[in-house]
Amino acid sequence: MADTTLDNGIRVLSEHIPGVRSVSVGIWVRHGSAHEPAHRMGESHLLEHMVFKGTEARSAHDIALSLESLGGSLDAFTSREHTSFQARVLDAHLGEALDVLGDMVRNPRLEPSDLELEREVVLEEIAQVEDTPDDLVFELHGEHLWQGHPYGHAILGTRETVAALSADDLRRLHGSRYRGANLVVAAAGNVDHERFRELVEAHLGDLPAGVPTGAAPEPGATARGRRHVARDSSQAHLVVGTGSVPHSHPLRIPSILVSQAFGGGMSSRLFQRIREVMGLAYTVFSFQSFYGRSGLAGVYVGTRPEWADKAEEALRQEYERLARESLAPEELEQTRRQVKGQIMLSLESTSARLYRLAGFALHGEPWLDLDDLLARVDAVHPDAVAEAAALAYDPESQFTLCLGPG
Repeated sequence: MADTTLDNGIRVLSEHIPGVRSVSVGIWVRHGSAHEPAHRMGESHLLEHMVFKGTEARSAHDIALSLESLGGSLDAFTSREHTSFQARVLDAHLGEALDVLGDMVRNPRLEPSDLELEREVVLEEIAQVEDTPDDLVFELHGEHLWQGHPYGHAILGTRETVAALSADDLRRLHGSRYRGANLVVAAAGNVDHERFRELVEAHLGDLPAGVPTGAAPEPGATARGRRHVARDSSQAHLVVGTGSVPHSHPLRIPSILVSQAFGGGMSSRLFQRIREVMGLAYTVFSFQSFYGRSGLAGVYVGTRPEWADKAEEALRQEYERLARESLAPEELEQTRRQVKGQIMLSLESTSARLYRLAGFALHGEPWLDLDDLLARVDAVHPDAVAEAAALAYDPESQFTLCLGPG
């Protein structure tokens, strides 16, 4: 891994991967939905969409064609704390990819006429979530769990907030946040760091440094209890969860091990109990998110409405057992092997290596090579696993959102 910071604050990172002929490259902006006031919910995501509508030099069609015509791909996403634009190309086309990404990030037109069209696209995206109950249940759970904190905001925004956003709002956001101090530019694959640094310098080196985005507000206590949202559907969709540790917390890796053992695969406790033994669900899994200020640990299950109470009771029993007993020694060792294998297999992808590379800079953490990371997984003490299990899986700390008939 190589790491350089330009004079205007842009962090430039690269990882050379022998034996590949491609490069994954991305630009991250330290701004996401958790930085938005409630009345401008969805602003970061709408701006991400608008960046693709054209620049001073390229039309929307030019942007779409620019890398696809070379066999590459272009994509973007908005998260709670970041907005990201990425491309994957053959190594010979890294310069073209960075030219396009740099142009998009620094020179979007943000025209009102484009906004009126793209606003409708985002409203369709919101409608799609509303018509997909196993997506909507997560939105509703987050909204109630975080009790007004921006971690519970819908990344897409609401119909009302998206309808109210103007081109001037997006220009203000772009002018204040898409600046050097907020950018991380990374590449992974067949890349030479010095050449990559020169390309970043050429395309973004004269961008104003600006002011770094502050951290998201400190969250308060998360909600507890249960809420039912009536919905005419063939299944009841349940999300159970609570606040957990932030990304930099010492219990993050122990928490990953606990979540994996609890609901991370076919051999996990929840899959075996809820699906294999009781036959109550086709889909059941645990999930985790780690943010700058806090985190989220939970479980999803989809089941027939008449079985929802039975599934909830089985979940509660498994929560109680995990919080009280943690993982048995042989289960912990099996989970270590599982997590290490998943890490190693995932890192055969240049895109996964890119996200991992950028993540260290975005979270202000020191770089760990693969051997160091695997050693950290091996070093997790059973006491830390027990602490993580008791913290995030105490049944009395959970908030349950049920979406379905009734």
